[in-house]
Amino acid sequence: MAVTRISIEEFLSLAQTHVVLDVRSPGEFGHAHIPGAHSLPLFSDEERKVVGTAYKQESQQKAIKLGLEFYGVKMVKMVEEVEALLQTKNNAKEFKRDQQVVLVHCWRGGMRSAGVAWLLDLYGFKVYTLAGGYKAYRNWVLAQFAVPYPINIVGGFTGSGKTEALQALAKKKESVIDLEGLAHHKGSAFGSLGQPPQPTQEMFENVLAAALKKTVTEWQVAENQQHKPVLWLEDESQRIGEVNLPAAFFKQMRDKQIYFLDIPFEERLRFITEHYGKFEKALLVNAVIRIKKRLGGLETKNAVNFLIEDNIKDCFAILLTYYDKFYLKSLQNRENFSSLFNKIELSTVSAEETAKALLKHYTNRVPVITSNQS
Repeated sequence: MAVTRISIEEFLSLAQTHVVLDVRSPGEFGHAHIPGAHSLPLFSDEERKVVGTAYKQESQQKAIKLGLEFYGVKMVKMVEEVEALLQTKNNAKEFKRDQQVVLVHCWRGGMRSAGVAWLLDLYGFKVYTLAGGYKAYRNWVLAQFAVPYPINIVGGFTGSGKTEALQALAKKKESVIDLEGLAHHKGSAFGSLGQPPQPTQEMFENVLAAALKKTVTEWQVAENQQHKPVLWLEDESQRIGEVNLPAAFFKQMRDKQIYFLDIPFEERLRFITEHYGKFEKALLVNAVIRIKKRLGGLETKNAVNFLIEDNIKDCFAILLTYYDKFYLKSLQNRENFSSLFNKIELSTVSAEETAKALLKHYTNRVPVITSNQS
């Protein structure tokens, strides 16, 4: 057999059903990687540094010799690791090695991926490498955000249950991407509570591009669609915690129809109190203090005192009032706000009823799928 070098489009297509091996260093992989890829580093972070220094300060030949010294002692272990990975994937202790496909990439599609691909091919696997490496993948990622998508925005003041409404829409087979879920953050000062650590900016972009591609692919393969496709997203600021929505994609979101959930203050207060009241008091106090400058000294003091007194509801009434003003200003700053704004009046926070109302109000489903999305 021979190693086959393929384009990013072919690579990602095969990646849906086959194992992807990222042979960059652990530090490179930890910073960001292709979603679903497995780390199989040719060099440790320190070894990569040594080889890179030798390449720059001495010669390519010296760097290759050093690399071979590091690589040689790892060959058996790397083969066994890939074999175990494939056995687990195939749920079988024995399988025909020459029928096992692996996808390999490094940073630029150079010597690291070539070296590992040679070894795995020698052992009997069918190996594909990514032309241009992870760098080509990143170019593909960034290109996804410039593609036009048929987006509908679900808006509403804090406590309107927007995330839950999106989840209900997803259960109804609507196309949904939970941006806050991808970012591991709810967007407010309390947004990190109960969430895993946020991804790096680069990794956030990677998972968002993958979600967009998956959605478009589902539209393209769907048969007998009663409606033309639309993608439902929650209204967000460009910044979600420590990550940012890509500028081109955020601009698209700001130009789309927004379906504003108009729910009474008391209902939203009840919902938000139940949602966040379960967290430790110290965490809530720290979150309030983080927005002290914007909230104001007096309101911050009152909110913290209410927390100390276990009066969660009155604390969140202060915070909800603040966030309502903040969101309203952001909402009205949209260009063409009046033509994009659609108000949906609801009496309570209910994911199921909200989803039904959103679908009822949305009747103009216009797809915008171009050849760039294929």
